[in-house]
Amino acid sequence: MSHYVGLDVSLKSVSICVVDAQGTILARGETASDPDRIAAFVHEHASDLERVVHESGILAIWLTRELEKRGLPIIRIDARLAHKALSGRINKSDLGDAEGLAHLARTGWFTQVHIRSEASERVRVLIGTRERLIKMRKDLEGHVRGILKTFGIYMGSVHRTKLRQGFLDQLASAAETGPAISVITEMFNPIHKALCAATEAMDDELKAIARESDLARRLMTVPGVGPVVALSLIAKLDDAQRFKRSRDVGAFLGLTPRRHQSGDMDWSGRISKCGDRNLRRLLYSAATTLITQVRKPSPCWCGPSACRTARASRKLPWRHHANSRSSCTASGATEPSLK
Repeated sequence: MSHYVGLDVSLKSVSICVVDAQGTILARGETASDPDRIAAFVHEHASDLERVVHESGILAIWLTRELEKRGLPIIRIDARLAHKALSGRINKSDLGDAEGLAHLARTGWFTQVHIRSEASERVRVLIGTRERLIKMRKDLEGHVRGILKTFGIYMGSVHRTKLRQGFLDQLASAAETGPAISVITEMFNPIHKALCAATEAMDDELKAIARESDLARRLMTVPGVGPVVALSLIAKLDDAQRFKRSRDVGAFLGLTPRRHQSGDMDWSGRISKCGDRNLRRLLYSAATTLITQVRKPSPCWCGPSACRTARASRKLPWRHHANSRSSCTASGATEPSLK
């Protein structure tokens, strides 16, 4: 008879529940958050193991990989959907949640969460570290600007050149106005330089990784897409084969409209904003750059001015005027696929 196991994981302990195919509880227990102890408990009480289920959380990725190495058929499920099933209980406890997860494993009423590869996780860690360093640098600069305004000193904008030397030059000029500001300058300058140097080093590391990836180099041929955007997309999607359709990627990133349908009510709202918020921000920035800053002409722009006017007004190309179509095709451009 098949056995099913539910794990309710916390930082220090794991509650375990084993049920059979009829839902009868065979064993309950609690052990430390150690893969060896969890595997030993499961193998002891579940002789015919079919499935082990636990929720997504802080330790979920690491625990899933470690239990897979120990031969357990571990599955990580969506914590939000699991919460809806577990919230029906009057009394909530860790052992109760483990029992509910075991029943979810038995019935199959769950959504499995994909575990990204270790290579993708390493890239995501580097990108996250870069974002944190940039935020720390901006917070430091904003704090200094706020302090100097108290003394009537307004610092102008700076550009990202030579480790933002413009900010340091303005801060050095402000230090000459008084001893208090001079002390602030002496304390903040080394920190600001260290943050800038660390950010530049992280940028160089990401560029080196992007150069070694064929997929990243192909993505960077798109105007507005750089190493950070390309690597962020690759690391987030990890395995593209898990998406049945290309439009599923947009839904996965939260870029599709939300829909609510009930009886006669059927409306589509704003984008769902599910998934990675930072990746959506990067894709939005890349699209904005492509629309507003890229001036490189396209092969479809080789015709007369009417062709450019049609594309600028967001009309379908090649259909607005017969003359523009013939002139474009005569110059060697091919008609784009509208599929």
